[in-house]
Amino acid sequence: MTHLHLTNILLLCLAVSQFSCGGTKPQTEASAVTVTFMAPGETPKTKPAPPEKSKAKRKPKATVDVAGLLAARSATDKPAPERFVVQFDTTRGTFQAEIIRAWAPHGVDRFYALVKKGFYRNIAFFRVISGFMCQFGIHGTPAVALAWRSASIPDDPVRPGVASNQRGYITFAKAGPNTRSSQLFISFRNNANLDKMGFPPIGRVIGGGMMVVDQMYAGYGEGPPRGRGPNQALIHSDGNAYLKRSFPDMDYINAITLAL
Repeated sequence: MTHLHLTNILLLCLAVSQFSCGGTKPQTEASAVTVTFMAPGETPKTKPAPPEKSKAKRKPKATVDVAGLLAARSATDKPAPERFVVQFDTTRGTFQAEIIRAWAPHGVDRFYALVKKGFYRNIAFFRVISGFMCQFGIHGTPAVALAWRSASIPDDPVRPGVASNQRGYITFAKAGPNTRSSQLFISFRNNANLDKMGFPPIGRVIGGGMMVVDQMYAGYGEGPPRGRGPNQALIHSDGNAYLKRSFPDMDYINAITLAL
């Protein structure tokens, strides 16, 4: 038997053995070796595996109906369902929250209306304080933000024993009596001290959602005058352009939608 025939037989046995080793699963196409017959002195050539395709998460396009949001500014909020679930799609992932109207009817009606209008699209978590809460709700388009800034709703009373500002609870922010409009926060911890200050929750993060909320970037801290974080007046006047220029690591809500 010539040296060439012996070499070819050995290579053929090697190729066959890859698919017949006691039930071993065949190798995938990406890792299989392609064997070719060769003349004496040549070396086997292998077919390189194709490069892996990128698995980067595709962020949904946040479309904003500016004209619709401005037109809806003067509309009266309609009663929301007694209970419903919303999904937050954020730059850190998705999570869901259960909203309960009995806890704060005026607040829930407003939140439900804003979600249905598509208000919470491309909205920054502009105030994230480690060990306290993360706040959102100023629109990234200045005209919309300024229009809704004064669209306040009446206060809801805090009902002792009904709901308290615990970890994962969602509550409207306010700057005094009857000043709630579109801003809310999610508590990182037990913030029951806010109950007596007139902050009734509207709902709570459910499932394992707080694992996502806990990841929101907190490096900028409190805003002025106590900290170096974003200035709310500049967010209202300059929108997301100001935030993305001066606070590039900030996290955002791509959208809040009603969960089916």
